[in-house]
Amino acid sequence: MIRVLLVDDQIIIRQGIKSLLESQSDFEIVGDVENGKEAIAQVEILQPDVVLMDVRMPIMDGVAATGVICQQFPNVKVLILTTFDDDEYVSQAMRLGAKGYLLKDTPLEPLVNAIRSVYAGHTHLGPGLLQKIITPISDSIPSSTPPVPLEFAELTPREKDVLRLIALGANNREIAQSLFIAERTVKNHVTNILMRLNLRDRTQAAILANTFLQFLDDDNLNSIDFLRPN
Repeated sequence: MIRVLLVDDQIIIRQGIKSLLESQSDFEIVGDVENGKEAIAQVEILQPDVVLMDVRMPIMDGVAATGVICQQFPNVKVLILTTFDDDEYVSQAMRLGAKGYLLKDTPLEPLVNAIRSVYAGHTHLGPGLLQKIITPISDSIPSSTPPVPLEFAELTPREKDVLRLIALGANNREIAQSLFIAERTVKNHVTNILMRLNLRDRTQAAILANTFLQFLDDDNLNSIDFLRPN
Protein backbone atom coordinates (compact mmCIF):
# COMPACT_ATOMS: atom_id res chain seq x y z
CA MET A 1 0.00 0.00 0.00
CA ILE A 2 1.37 3.43 -1.00
CA ARG A 3 0.59 6.01 1.68
CA VAL A 4 0.03 9.45 0.12
CA LEU A 5 -0.19 12.92 1.69
CA LEU A 6 -1.91 15.59 -0.42
CA VAL A 7 -0.71 19.21 -0.22
CA ASP A 8 -2.70 21.91 -2.04
CA ASP A 9 -4.19 25.22 -0.93
CA GLN A 10 -7.46 24.56 -2.77
CA ILE A 11 -9.74 22.17 -0.92
CA ILE A 12 -11.70 21.26 -4.04
CA ILE A 13 -8.46 20.16 -5.71
CA ARG A 14 -7.49 18.05 -2.69
CA GLN A 15 -10.92 16.43 -2.60
CA GLY A 16 -10.82 15.70 -6.33
CA ILE A 17 -7.37 14.15 -6.25
CA LYS A 18 -8.27 12.17 -3.15
CA SER A 19 -11.36 10.75 -4.84
CA LEU A 20 -9.36 9.77 -7.93
CA LEU A 21 -6.49 8.15 -6.06
CA GLU A 22 -8.73 6.24 -3.66
CA SER A 23 -10.10 4.39 -6.68
CA GLN A 24 -6.70 2.64 -6.87
CA SER A 25 -6.43 -0.46 -4.70
CA ASP A 26 -2.77 0.15 -3.82
CA PHE A 27 -3.18 3.78 -2.61
CA GLU A 28 -4.09 5.11 0.82
CA ILE A 29 -4.61 8.85 1.34
CA VAL A 30 -3.32 9.38 4.87
CA GLY A 31 -4.00 13.12 5.01
CA ASP A 32 -4.41 16.42 3.15
CA VAL A 33 -3.17 19.90 4.09
CA GLU A 34 -3.21 23.38 2.55
CA ASN A 35 0.37 24.67 2.79
CA GLY A 36 4.00 23.65 3.06
CA LYS A 37 4.30 24.29 6.78
CA GLU A 38 1.41 21.95 7.56
CA ALA A 39 2.90 19.42 5.14
CA ILE A 40 6.17 19.25 7.09
CA ALA A 41 4.30 18.78 10.36
CA GLN A 42 2.08 16.04 8.95
CA VAL A 43 4.97 14.23 7.30
CA GLU A 44 6.58 13.92 10.73
CA ILE A 45 3.37 12.57 12.24
CA LEU A 46 2.01 10.41 9.42
CA GLN A 47 5.25 9.25 7.74
CA PRO A 48 3.69 8.96 4.26
CA ASP A 49 5.50 7.21 1.42
CA VAL A 50 4.77 9.94 -1.13
CA VAL A 51 3.85 13.61 -0.76
CA LEU A 52 1.87 15.07 -3.67
CA MET A 53 2.94 18.70 -3.44
CA ASP A 54 1.56 21.89 -5.00
CA VAL A 55 3.96 24.80 -5.60
CA ARG A 56 2.28 28.15 -4.93
CA MET A 57 0.65 28.14 -1.49
CA PRO A 58 0.29 30.62 1.39
CA ILE A 59 2.48 30.61 4.51
CA MET A 60 5.07 28.26 2.95
CA ASP A 61 5.29 27.30 -0.71
CA GLY A 62 5.78 23.79 -2.01
CA VAL A 63 9.35 24.25 -3.22
CA ALA A 64 10.57 25.38 0.21
CA ALA A 65 8.62 22.58 1.90
CA THR A 66 10.11 20.06 -0.51
CA GLY A 67 13.62 21.07 0.53
CA VAL A 68 12.83 20.63 4.23
CA ILE A 69 11.03 17.30 3.78
CA CYS A 70 13.73 15.81 1.57
CA GLN A 71 16.42 16.84 4.04
CA GLN A 72 14.68 15.83 7.26
CA PHE A 73 12.75 12.79 5.98
CA PRO A 74 14.89 11.18 3.25
CA ASN A 75 12.64 8.11 3.02
CA VAL A 76 9.65 10.25 2.00
CA LYS A 77 9.33 10.89 -1.74
CA VAL A 78 8.00 14.25 -2.97
CA LEU A 79 6.15 14.49 -6.28
CA ILE A 80 5.27 18.02 -7.39
CA LEU A 81 1.77 18.41 -8.87
CA THR A 82 1.05 21.96 -9.97
CA THR A 83 -0.27 24.20 -12.74
CA PHE A 84 3.08 26.01 -13.02
CA ASP A 85 5.79 24.75 -15.35
CA ASP A 86 8.24 27.64 -14.95
CA ASP A 87 11.84 26.61 -15.59
CA GLU A 88 12.88 27.93 -12.18
CA TYR A 89 10.21 25.98 -10.30
CA VAL A 90 11.07 22.73 -12.07
CA SER A 91 14.83 22.97 -11.68
CA GLN A 92 14.72 24.24 -8.09
CA ALA A 93 12.25 21.60 -6.92
CA MET A 94 14.30 18.81 -8.48
CA ARG A 95 17.51 20.28 -7.09
CA LEU A 96 16.03 20.28 -3.59
CA GLY A 97 15.16 16.61 -3.79
CA ALA A 98 11.76 16.21 -5.44
CA LYS A 99 11.53 12.87 -7.22
CA GLY A 100 9.16 14.13 -9.88
CA TYR A 101 7.26 17.05 -11.37
CA LEU A 102 3.82 16.88 -13.04
CA LEU A 103 1.20 19.36 -14.17
CA LYS A 104 -2.39 19.22 -12.91
CA ASP A 105 -3.75 18.48 -16.36
CA THR A 106 -2.05 15.06 -16.18
CA PRO A 107 -4.63 12.28 -16.78
CA LEU A 108 -5.32 9.77 -14.01
CA GLU A 109 -3.34 6.85 -15.41
CA PRO A 110 -0.07 8.78 -15.92
CA LEU A 111 -0.55 10.36 -12.49
CA VAL A 112 -0.91 7.07 -10.62
CA ASN A 113 1.97 5.59 -12.62
CA ALA A 114 4.13 8.56 -11.64
CA ILE A 115 3.30 8.10 -7.97
CA ARG A 116 4.19 4.41 -8.20
CA SER A 117 7.39 5.31 -10.03
CA VAL A 118 8.67 7.79 -7.44
CA TYR A 119 7.59 5.42 -4.65
CA ALA A 120 9.89 2.84 -6.26
CA GLY A 121 12.74 5.36 -6.19
CA HIS A 122 12.67 6.54 -9.80
CA THR A 123 12.72 10.11 -11.05
CA HIS A 124 9.65 11.13 -13.04
CA LEU A 125 8.98 14.25 -15.11
CA GLY A 126 5.85 15.08 -17.07
CA PRO A 127 5.90 15.56 -20.86
CA GLY A 128 8.09 18.46 -21.96
CA LEU A 129 9.52 19.14 -18.51
CA LEU A 130 12.79 17.27 -19.00
CA GLN A 131 13.79 19.85 -21.61
CA LYS A 132 13.46 22.62 -19.01
CA ILE A 133 16.34 21.03 -17.11
CA ILE A 134 18.39 19.70 -20.02
CA THR A 135 18.15 22.84 -22.22
CA PRO A 136 20.45 24.99 -20.06
CA ILE A 137 23.05 22.22 -20.35
CA SER A 138 22.69 21.99 -24.12
CA ASP A 139 22.87 25.78 -24.48
CA SER A 140 26.25 25.77 -22.75
CA ILE A 141 27.71 23.14 -25.12
CA PRO A 142 29.21 24.26 -28.46
CA SER A 143 27.03 23.39 -31.46
CA SER A 144 29.81 21.11 -32.78
CA THR A 145 29.56 18.92 -29.68
CA PRO A 146 27.38 15.77 -30.04
CA PRO A 147 24.13 15.56 -28.01
CA VAL A 148 24.63 14.58 -24.39
CA PRO A 149 23.42 10.94 -24.75
CA LEU A 150 26.27 10.19 -27.15
CA GLU A 151 28.69 10.84 -24.30
CA PHE A 152 27.45 7.65 -22.65
CA ALA A 153 29.89 5.78 -24.90
CA GLU A 154 32.78 7.43 -23.05
CA LEU A 155 31.72 6.19 -19.62
CA THR A 156 33.72 3.36 -18.08
CA PRO A 157 31.84 0.16 -17.13
CA ARG A 158 32.00 1.14 -13.45
CA GLU A 159 30.72 4.66 -14.18
CA LYS A 160 27.79 3.12 -16.04
CA ASP A 161 27.05 0.94 -13.00
CA VAL A 162 27.08 4.02 -10.76
CA LEU A 163 24.88 5.99 -13.16
CA ARG A 164 22.32 3.17 -13.31
CA LEU A 165 22.06 3.23 -9.52
CA ILE A 166 21.79 7.04 -9.49
CA ALA A 167 18.87 6.65 -11.90
CA LEU A 168 17.19 4.35 -9.37
CA GLY A 169 17.53 7.00 -6.66
CA ALA A 170 20.38 5.41 -4.70
CA ASN A 171 22.60 7.66 -2.59
CA ASN A 172 26.40 7.30 -2.39
CA ARG A 173 26.31 4.95 0.58
CA GLU A 174 23.76 2.67 -1.09
CA ILE A 175 25.78 2.67 -4.32
CA ALA A 176 28.95 1.78 -2.40
CA GLN A 177 27.19 -1.11 -0.68
CA SER A 178 25.68 -2.39 -3.93
CA LEU A 179 28.97 -2.29 -5.84
CA PHE A 180 31.19 -3.30 -2.89
CA ILE A 181 33.38 -0.22 -3.20
CA ALA A 182 34.29 2.65 -0.87
CA GLU A 183 31.91 5.61 -0.59
CA ARG A 184 34.82 7.91 -1.46
CA THR A 185 35.30 5.94 -4.67
CA VAL A 186 31.61 6.46 -5.50
CA LYS A 187 32.03 10.21 -5.04
CA ASN A 188 34.96 10.17 -7.48
CA HIS A 189 32.88 8.25 -10.02
CA VAL A 190 29.98 10.69 -9.66
CA THR A 191 32.34 13.63 -10.22
CA ASN A 192 33.72 11.97 -13.36
CA ILE A 193 30.21 11.21 -14.67
CA LEU A 194 29.11 14.82 -14.26
CA MET A 195 32.21 16.04 -16.06
CA ARG A 196 31.91 13.55 -18.94
CA LEU A 197 28.20 14.28 -19.48
CA ASN A 198 28.49 18.06 -18.98
CA LEU A 199 25.99 17.99 -16.11
CA ARG A 200 25.71 20.30 -13.13
CA ASP A 201 24.61 17.87 -10.40
CA ARG A 202 23.41 14.33 -9.69
CA THR A 203 19.75 15.36 -10.09
CA GLN A 204 20.39 16.14 -13.73
CA ALA A 205 22.34 12.87 -13.99
CA ALA A 206 19.38 10.92 -12.57
CA ILE A 207 16.90 12.54 -14.95
CA LEU A 208 19.14 12.03 -17.97
CA ALA A 209 19.93 8.44 -17.00
CA ASN A 210 16.25 7.57 -16.50
CA THR A 211 15.45 8.97 -19.93
CA PHE A 212 18.25 7.19 -21.77
CA LEU A 213 18.79 4.21 -19.46
CA GLN A 214 18.70 1.69 -22.30
CA PHE A 215 21.75 3.32 -23.87
CA LEU A 216 23.92 2.64 -20.84
CA ASP A 217 24.40 -0.90 -22.13
CA ASP A 218 27.33 -1.28 -24.51
CA ASP A 219 25.22 -3.42 -26.86
CA ASN A 220 22.84 -0.51 -27.40
CA LEU A 221 25.30 2.32 -27.90
CA ASN A 222 25.22 1.84 -31.67
CA SER A 223 21.50 2.69 -31.61
CA ILE A 224 21.97 6.25 -30.30
CA ASP A 225 22.09 7.86 -33.76
CA PHE A 226 18.34 8.42 -33.81
CA LEU A 227 18.75 10.82 -30.90
CA ARG A 228 20.75 13.26 -33.03
CA PRO A 229 18.80 16.44 -33.89
CA ASN A 230 17.41 16.63 -37.42
